[in-house]
Amino acid sequence: MAQDLDNRLLALLKENARESIADLARKLGVSRATVKQHMATLERRRVIEGYTIRYHPQREQQQVRAYLMIELNPKQLTGVVRHMEKISAVQSLYSISGIYDLMAQVSCDNTEQLDRIIDQIASLDGIDKTLTSVVLGAKFQR
Repeated sequence: MAQDLDNRLLALLKENARESIADLARKLGVSRATVKQHMATLERRRVIEGYTIRYHPQREQQQVRAYLMIELNPKQLTGVVRHMEKISAVQSLYSISGIYDLMAQVSCDNTEQLDRIIDQIASLDGIDKTLTSVVLGAKFQR
């Protein structure tokens, strides 16, 4: 029962992390105290790490987004990750299978900035090759 409530609560928070406790409680059919308790438990268990915003699609379309596939020397993975964390345009970095080792999601204000970021990443010690795919549009997002 608690797992079901947690899953429904997480779905509502994913849809709108700014939803009030009172509205969440009403939608879930439980008290505000129950919602607060479950949120605190989810945070303590590190299921919920933070709350964020989702941009309006028009703002998203104004951003230039790209995925960078990165081939690197495995011995230098830790240093590459450390440097990539410092680049604010890098939204996420994933280890992946295949001929590339990492995939970075990058978001910039314009193509000139994207070009600079790609050059900065490609010049890091340990990076052998990159392949960039620019996002043209989103068909849907969750």
